[in-house]
Amino acid sequence: MDAGENQVGGRIRRLRRQRHLNQADLAQALGISASYLNLIEHNRRKVTVPLLFSIAGYFGVEPGELVDGDEGRLAGDLMEVFGDDIFADSDLTNLEIRDLAQANPAAARAVLKLYDRYRLATAGAPAPQTTGDGEHFHLATDAISDFLQENANHFPLLEDSADRVREDIDTSGDSFEAGLRTYLFNVFGLEVRLASLPHGIARQLDANRRHLLISDLLPAESANFLLAQQVGQLAAQGEITDIIAQSDLAEGDAPALARNVLSAYFAAALIMPYAPFLKACRDYRYDIERLGRRFGASFEQVCHRMTTLQRKGASGIPLHLVRTDIAGNISKRFSLSGIHIPRHSGACPRWNIYAAFLAPERINVQVSQMPDGQSFFCIARTITKGDYRYNAPRRYLSVGLGCAVHHAREMIYSDGIDFSSQQQVVPIGVGCRICPRMECGQRAHPPAYHRFRIDDTVRPESLYARMR
Repeated sequence: MDAGENQVGGRIRRLRRQRHLNQADLAQALGISASYLNLIEHNRRKVTVPLLFSIAGYFGVEPGELVDGDEGRLAGDLMEVFGDDIFADSDLTNLEIRDLAQANPAAARAVLKLYDRYRLATAGAPAPQTTGDGEHFHLATDAISDFLQENANHFPLLEDSADRVREDIDTSGDSFEAGLRTYLFNVFGLEVRLASLPHGIARQLDANRRHLLISDLLPAESANFLLAQQVGQLAAQGEITDIIAQSDLAEGDAPALARNVLSAYFAAALIMPYAPFLKACRDYRYDIERLGRRFGASFEQVCHRMTTLQRKGASGIPLHLVRTDIAGNISKRFSLSGIHIPRHSGACPRWNIYAAFLAPERINVQVSQMPDGQSFFCIARTITKGDYRYNAPRRYLSVGLGCAVHHAREMIYSDGIDFSSQQQVVPIGVGCRICPRMECGQRAHPPAYHRFRIDDTVRPESLYARMR
């Protein structure tokens, strides 16, 4: 067995450069020649499993971190970019795009950033406020998605901090909710009170009275999450600051958004402690509703927490998560499964994350296959956001969660699915502009390379689909 096909050379080269090592020094440490290492780094020689483990041990990383990098996601983002009409005459191949992502990911990310700014400039929107270095504030949401992806949505500093606080809460002898309130009062002098807050406000800190006000219209799991997030903002402030300082986040809104995201991460880790939650996931086979009842968390909170289980030596299934509204606007995207989630557009209409809107609050199951042949096991369910005021507006969202198909049997939702049957497989794509499936009748756009051949004597169902 070898790991040559996984294209680990670029990852080895980046690790070496990050440690300021030359090829001769690393080769000597590994007991191989510098010329052989050079060939490995350029993916011209296969890496045997023993050598892969030696390299991983030298750099202090898991072997899987060398094999399962983010080049696939980066290549997918680039393909989406180069599917734009402005590149119609470039004649770039998928292989060339993948080579760019693998050989020079820094340049590839720079292309993505440039394209983001191009889209912003051509959208016709008013010029946004910028920071001193020209960074657009509202590009921060994409920066946060990239930040989470680059960290595999796992932050050991926050896990450790949450474990310490949870131990203090559990030893108090109270229930978790009561212990959370007691902890806020004893450690930070904050008294928690339910209050009738203005519309749209879920939590408010009255610093003068030292009152932490929580909307009395929230469900229990949402109220507890807000309390836990407040604990995170106070108890893990140092850890959050350190994580942001060590990141590549630009100035502007990105650090503020990151603080909110990281305090929410802490909250999830506090409510669903790593070791007990991972054990429960395995025992319950990732049954989301059952886990929600066990830990007092919502469907979306449990799904998010599942994606963070990446502790070395004790990891969960590598999952992807996506959240979209009924109009196809993707508001959350993260992938460890290998599936590509569009960066600049809505996802494929064949994906079950959209079909879930047809059966609200029911789990929709799908075996999804991408054009490159990779298959994924995907579940999706709608959720509703909004308060309990009479006639209050509601937001309807769909949350999708999934894994590579070889992990499917670890999830309870795979029971009864015949994975050997092609009838179970739903062909999907990343987006119409880069999807090669010409037989699809659900296209919103033709592929970027498509040229119309219209026969006035025949009217196909879709002008973008190939006639049989």
